[in-house]
Amino acid sequence: MLTTNAEHRPLRPATSLVHSGTMRSPFGETSEALFLTQGFVYDTAEAAERRFKGEEPGFVYSRYANPTTRMFEERMIALEGAEDARATASGMAAVSSALQCSVKAGDHVVAARALFGSCRYIIETVLGRAGVASTLVDGRDLDQWRAAVRPETKVFFLESPTNPTLEVVDIAAVAEIAHAAGAILIVDNVFATPLQQKPLELGADVVIYSATKHIDGQGRCLGGVILSNQQWIDETLQDFFRHTGPSLSPFNAWTLLKGLETLPLRVAQQSANAAKLADFLAGSPKVSRVLYPGRADHPDAAIIARQMKGGSTLVAFELAGGKEAAFRVSNALRIVKISNNLGDAKSLITHPATTTHKSLTEEARAELGIGPGLLRLSAGIEDGDDLLEDFERALRLA
Repeated sequence: MLTTNAEHRPLRPATSLVHSGTMRSPFGETSEALFLTQGFVYDTAEAAERRFKGEEPGFVYSRYANPTTRMFEERMIALEGAEDARATASGMAAVSSALQCSVKAGDHVVAARALFGSCRYIIETVLGRAGVASTLVDGRDLDQWRAAVRPETKVFFLESPTNPTLEVVDIAAVAEIAHAAGAILIVDNVFATPLQQKPLELGADVVIYSATKHIDGQGRCLGGVILSNQQWIDETLQDFFRHTGPSLSPFNAWTLLKGLETLPLRVAQQSANAAKLADFLAGSPKVSRVLYPGRADHPDAAIIARQMKGGSTLVAFELAGGKEAAFRVSNALRIVKISNNLGDAKSLITHPATTTHKSLTEEARAELGIGPGLLRLSAGIEDGDDLLEDFERALRLA
């Protein structure tokens, strides 16, 4: 990790996100170099043999590792406080790889039921086809985690805050239950970002991100990353990763490196805008419910105060008029765009019941609090007053 010359201490996040992990070529470039290559050459056959045996440092094949991709991994390691990481082609590649490499037929997974639809598909369908059983629990109910444990339980999985209702799970408490059962805890930390929550510090064993979201943050590319301790990366993930090929492209890694440089600035502005809009929406008679981790009325406010360093860039709110009102407000917005993505520099809004969570049954959505009038807002970096005026006008028209 890059350190200061004077005190030899780790750099603070904003500085680390500009400098950590940089490997310069002999040309001494300022920006990180982009290595668009599949393979690498060796001076001798003996050198190639040593490289493949791991006796000599260096790169072998870009499906395994690449200089540009490694710079992205190193920068995420410095930010997260992890020992090692592997970058993936998308957030879902990170989720599926972290889960699949951790279990085998006959094992059991316990997961919080408030999950992104694709995550739930991996756990219930993909792992189920491979002979891995699963139990979904209310993530905020610690007794349900305890009750779900079986002798064959190997993995706990959760996202916090959750998508889309922004529930917050007590990560430290769930980690303690998992470890007592001999299981590991994998946390999807995408909504909090590594700036606002540190799952590894709270006891999680593995943390994953969709780098497509805040880390890129500008609607340009897909990416993901898995971070953990060195032993888990080496002994559990590495062979699965090498042979199944979920690797991130060097070009996308370079793009994500550029995104990391401005991550603190964007998240600060996005969070400020989200808080401002949450307060405004809470005062509207057309809005029946507002969920924002930065507000004192959030159901999990006490846990948020313990484990999060900031609120969130996202707001969930429900319109009293149901789906029709939600569609009218979404369609009336001029600055805020309709999109199922999040964490972007542009403010985005989506209707989860008909997009991100449409594959769930109506009963399952109701159980998660995803009503027909619920909207998920991802605040961007625009002027907060412009966003406020956009919602004022849209709510009047609705």
